[in-house]
Amino acid sequence: MSGPKGRARRRWTAVLAGGLLLATAACGGGSDSGSGDGKGKPGGDSGQAESGPSQAVVSIAPKDGSKSVDTSGALKVSASKGKLSEVVVKDGKGKAISGKITDGGASWTPSTHLSAATKYTVHAVAKDSEGREAAEDSSFTTLTPQNTFTGSFTPEDGSKVGVGMPFSLRFDRGITNPDEVRDAVRIKTEPAVDVQGHWFGNDRLDFRPEKYWKEGTKVTVDLNLDGVEGRDGVYGEQKKTVTFTIGRDQVSVVDVKTKHMKVMQDGKVVKTLPVTTGKPGYDTWNGQMVITEKFVQTRMNGDTVGYDGEYDIDDVPHAMRLSQSGTFIHGNYWGGDAFGNYNASHGCVGLRDVKGAWDGSTPAAWFFKHSMIGDVVVVKNSNDRTIAPDNGLNGWNMSWEEWTK
Repeated sequence: MSGPKGRARRRWTAVLAGGLLLATAACGGGSDSGSGDGKGKPGGDSGQAESGPSQAVVSIAPKDGSKSVDTSGALKVSASKGKLSEVVVKDGKGKAISGKITDGGASWTPSTHLSAATKYTVHAVAKDSEGREAAEDSSFTTLTPQNTFTGSFTPEDGSKVGVGMPFSLRFDRGITNPDEVRDAVRIKTEPAVDVQGHWFGNDRLDFRPEKYWKEGTKVTVDLNLDGVEGRDGVYGEQKKTVTFTIGRDQVSVVDVKTKHMKVMQDGKVVKTLPVTTGKPGYDTWNGQMVITEKFVQTRMNGDTVGYDGEYDIDDVPHAMRLSQSGTFIHGNYWGGDAFGNYNASHGCVGLRDVKGAWDGSTPAAWFFKHSMIGDVVVVKNSNDRTIAPDNGLNGWNMSWEEWTK
């Protein structure tokens, strides 16, 4: 009996001793700790990354503490002997700057320019082939421009406009880096529609969809021009969000031959009005024209449009601008029986009205009341050519192919 009991006691002691050894190893910690598999082998595989420093090297340009850093092209993050796994760049307000890790993890670049006179922080992490991480942190400050440009825009923030209204920017300095400036204007719409920009000269940039806006469309424009180098040494200073909404769908068609205008909403005629247009030698432009201004009464002087001394009327009623060169659709109280019968104007579209604009029942008053900024007036069958697309907000007279090339 004593033999088996002795052997059992010895087995129990060995197991206890093994447990004590394991307990001792577990308390030891450090990089030489055991795997916890009961084998008591030092350096066993725990399934985690190898210990020791990472072989990956993170590089950030510009160097830490740099001042007067350029807003484009200067910020770059790269990794050698490893791959970037995380890059976070924030401005002084904690807003993150978007960017992409490219080249299989070898580099990161921002997807947009940086703002001027702004401090940025950079945190970048890379992993080597064993999964060990290396991190770098840096900060720098962008340049403060000596020369700047701004853009005035239409329509106004928060406005409701007609289906023909483009978003138009006019800059106070000529732009020689048009792609950079255009790309800094981001437009989102609900419902979504493709919106593209077109330059007229070097100081005007208009945006529009291929066809007129759909009624009810909500348009949001992000002007991220702060820090954009519009021309050598001249930087944008605007960072602003502009919103506007498209109102009901109204397009009016003036037929010079019939001397009538059909007012259409959602493609259906709601009113037909007699008009008078440009007489021979003063023909009205053909084409699609957008209403850009409205005046209950305004002065019209021929001297301002090259018709010296031919007219000067200080109380033209119910006037709405269609071109920058002086084309209006407006009330006319001096036209006699011309409306619907013969063309007698100096190029404008005239509607019967009364002096003083007091009678709300006249054709001109009705049309004025039912029109908004951004509505389209189409003139056809005139002997004149089609209006230039940059004469007013009339880019609709360009094909989509011309607009986008």
